[in-house]
Amino acid sequence: MIKQVTRKSMEIRFSGRSTDYISPSFGYGCLLNCSYCYMKRHLASGLTIAGNTDTILQEIDRHVHFYANVQKPNQTHPHFITYDISCNEDFALHAKFHDWQKIFDFFRDHDKASASMATKIVPTRFLDYNPEGKVRIRFSLMPQRMSSILEPNTASIDDRLAAIDQFIDAGYDIHVNFSPVVLYKGWKEDYAELFHKLNDATVNKDIVKAEVIMLTHNEAKHKFNLEQGIPGEEFLWNTTLQEPKTSQYGGKNVRYKRDLKRQAIQEFKELHDSIIPWNTIRYIF
Repeated sequence: MIKQVTRKSMEIRFSGRSTDYISPSFGYGCLLNCSYCYMKRHLASGLTIAGNTDTILQEIDRHVHFYANVQKPNQTHPHFITYDISCNEDFALHAKFHDWQKIFDFFRDHDKASASMATKIVPTRFLDYNPEGKVRIRFSLMPQRMSSILEPNTASIDDRLAAIDQFIDAGYDIHVNFSPVVLYKGWKEDYAELFHKLNDATVNKDIVKAEVIMLTHNEAKHKFNLEQGIPGEEFLWNTTLQEPKTSQYGGKNVRYKRDLKRQAIQEFKELHDSIIPWNTIRYIF
């Protein structure tokens, strides 16, 4: 169900990782059904779309001029203050429900702010618009055999890889988002294949950077997946490898045990850098 609402919360949260800040939600929820999706913990189905887009853009403009407090250059961007406009949805997937051209216009023409979003689809409707480098799309990547299980009905990994140069040529700033990284027997072999594919598919190697996020899974989402028969829990919930973690918002989660995670991060970086050293990892955790 798609519902238009007046977005009341205009909170702009500091991020410092993928972007400098997280904007108020243009959309909240997701029409996909990925096994690891954190949004499903908060809104099990459906999507709300903010009808007051202008108010959100005015708040971002006010924030960037008066309240943003970051030094440039930093790892999010060398010049502009970056805002994640897709933290609580897949904006690219839901673009037809948004006045997306108005939102892109705002960031394209702004002298201080730029937009960023992660997606698991290839938003071909965006190709007729040139944001002049002021909109970053982060294509989410994982080995295809795991993607087929954990994120059904999304674009194939090959299609996402093929889109990288196409969108750069159209005027977008393109990064890749290795997230979530799931540990399973054979994960390093699968990622080696993925890295080789990324290397072969990408011409504009000087532009494409990466972010890497190891899996965190939620207890309530784990139970929901089991009840609904959603596949993948044998990969997402393995207490022999994981330890409890309470999120900053009070959610009961599991993450990989500290020593295992530290080792896996090191192995991921070594493998990655041995195959695609040009693909700078902006951050990994």
